[in-house]
Parts: sequence; structure tokens; C-alpha cells
Amino acid sequence: MNTRLQIDDVDVLVEGEGTHTVVMVHGWPDTIALWDDTVAALRDGYRCVRFCLPGYDLSKPPRAMSVAAVNGLIRKIVDTVSPHEQVTLLLHDWGCLFGYEFAARHADRVARVVGVDIGDTSAGVYLRSLSGKQKRMIAGYQIWLAVAWKLGPTLPGLANRMTRYMARKMGCRTPPERIGWQMNYPYAMAWFGEQGGLRGVARVDKLLGIKMPALFIYGRRKPFMFHSKNWVAQLTNAPGCEVLALDTGHWVMCQKPVEFNACVRAWLDTSLSVA
Repeated sequence: MNTRLQIDDVDVLVEGEGTHTVVMVHGWPDTIALWDDTVAALRDGYRCVRFCLPGYDLSKPPRAMSVAAVNGLIRKIVDTVSPHEQVTLLLHDWGCLFGYEFAARHADRVARVVGVDIGDTSAGVYLRSLSGKQKRMIAGYQIWLAVAWKLGPTLPGLANRMTRYMARKMGCRTPPERIGWQMNYPYAMAWFGEQGGLRGVARVDKLLGIKMPALFIYGRRKPFMFHSKNWVAQLTNAPGCEVLALDTGHWVMCQKPVEFNACVRAWLDTSLSVA
């Protein structure tokens, strides 16, 4: 069963059969296509819901939104597709930040979380775990993308070239023509305080494994991690939680799709059987 909805000018695709709903939120610089293989692996037992983050659908005008506004959008989507039952969130990259925040603010609507490659980045222990070189690497690519977003309205050609260059350098598999400067606003939020910035976002280490069960999957073949070892250890030992490291970079579901999707399916099946 496939259904297309439009909620606040965002296209929402609902696919699959089952009583439980999995809401998928991608990150930079992706679209709902990121989840194609995962939907194929889950759709015979789950309702899979996916949508482009605001501003990430290049067929529509640029649309930067604050953390609170994105949370409001996710709430409308969740309440529409699963008005009476909790959902599972499946999150990657910036989708993790927005999804973790949603789970923290609306725990009554979230049963469990699958987080991919982004962990406790808002915690001090994570920042202290990074070397000076790693901090410079992170700042370098993120500020580059934030600047591209600033340039976008007046110099869109340059801003797009900057954005696509960085995507190639980071190993992103999204075709260049599907990548645009308007996707970069989360980096401008982080570094320039746009749309109210990211101050006060939820502490993931106080949420996952404590208030709700989680599966965390990450790629270990990267120059730096987006989580601390302490948090992974905490999550590994939490009831109902699991951690899996795969031999990939940041886009785990694209580089090891069979292993990734099998793990997600098995964990969901087990979690629901004991719920």
C-alpha cells in the first residue's frame, strides 16, 4: 500500500503493511531516496513513512526552519500517520538531531529510536573526546557549508558548487544534481545561530537507553566519530538497546545495505515481540 500525503507543503510517502509505523528522517544532503532499500526490507511488516526535510526538496523554494519548527512538522506528520499508536524513529545525520529532539519533547509519541552514525554530539564528553585536529576537520567542512548557505540567495551557482564539492569530498553518493545550497541551513544554525541556532538541544545521553530503547548503528571507517566511547558503552549495557559498528563511512545504509537492513529488521521484530 502506497499513500502520498501533503502536510505543511511537505510531501509524505507512506508505504507497506503492518500495525507499527516507522518514521524515517534523513540528513544532509539526502532525500527520501536514502531509505529506498530500507523500505524494501521493512514494508512487508511495517508502515514506512518518509519525507524530505524542509528545504531538501529542490523542486520547491528554499525553506530554512528552526529546531522547534521542524519538531512541529514532525509532530503533525506523526499524528497524521499514527494518531493512536507510538512510532519508531529511524534517523540519520541531521535527521538524528531533529529526531532526538522530537523524541525528547514528545516521548509519549515515540516507542523506540534507531539512530545512524550520530550519537551524543551535544554532550561535553563527546567534545572532550575529539583531538584538536578532529575539531578543526569538523569545523572546516561545517563552516564551509554554512558559508555556502549564506551565499545561496545572491550567488546560487557558487553556493551549489561549494556544496557539491564538499559532498563529493565526504563520499556522499547522492547525485550532484540532487544537492543544493538550500540543504545547508542546519550548518548555518550550528555556526551562525540562524533560525535560533542549536542552543539547548536535547542531551541524547540522557534520553536513549534511559527513557526509551534504541539501536545505534555507526560506521567505524571515518577520520572522526560522531559519538563518544562512553556513550556507546552506556547504550550497549542498557536494557533493550543494541549497538552495531559496520565497516563503512558515514552513509552506513548505502555502503552495507544488506547488513544494515537485516540488523534494523531483526531489532524491530525483537523489540515489538517483547513490547
